[in-house]
Amino acid sequence: MKKDLMYEGKAKRIYATEKPEEVVVEYKDSLTAFNALKKGSFDGKGALNLQITSLLFEHLAKNGVPTHLIKTLSATELLVKKVEIIPLEVVVRNVLAGSTAKKFGIEEGRVLDRPLVEFYYKDDALADPFLSDDQALMLGVVKESEIPQLKTMALKVNEIMGQVMGKAGLTLVDFKIEIGRLDGKLVLADEISPDCCRLWDKKTGEKMDKDRFRRDLGNVAETYQEVCKRLTEVLK
Repeated sequence: MKKDLMYEGKAKRIYATEKPEEVVVEYKDSLTAFNALKKGSFDGKGALNLQITSLLFEHLAKNGVPTHLIKTLSATELLVKKVEIIPLEVVVRNVLAGSTAKKFGIEEGRVLDRPLVEFYYKDDALADPFLSDDQALMLGVVKESEIPQLKTMALKVNEIMGQVMGKAGLTLVDFKIEIGRLDGKLVLADEISPDCCRLWDKKTGEKMDKDRFRRDLGNVAETYQEVCKRLTEVLK
């Protein structure tokens, strides 16, 4: 089924298949942060992220969020519909953390009155800069009619994910998603995992995501395994 390598990114490889409308996504064990200035890995990381993504995508699809997932092929491979990825990271923040808290001089951990939706331009050379709605239109990366659709989808993902994470004993601090075009409609693509979410343990406040790697907190593999275990218990 898997044919030529089409693209290799920091965490995944994309392969063509016999069907032009389908591709295979292979998850790698690599870990990167700060636009790949910091690099690492641990055995089984790709399989954990695939399992988490598959669980969440299946649950989101059941609750009205269309995704590009077709099925799991192996521990590290998914078969997905080929989509035209919109070159925006769509970020939803429920709690201020990381660089955003620092930017506004606000202590990390402030719960927001309402979720904050932001766009960032997917360009490693430019360090994925923040984009206003008008800047996104200026660059031509999104249609004007798609902007409210992107925000609506992101907020729906946030609502569903927040419920799931809460049941798993986790606070969904923030996350980023990628959205693609498929047959004239928008669908959730790429992944949702501790690589692209901030998750804090509800009881202890312990960071349960890639911040453990970013900030040299240790126990990165164990944390990803724990998140996968909790979500499997909640969603299976």
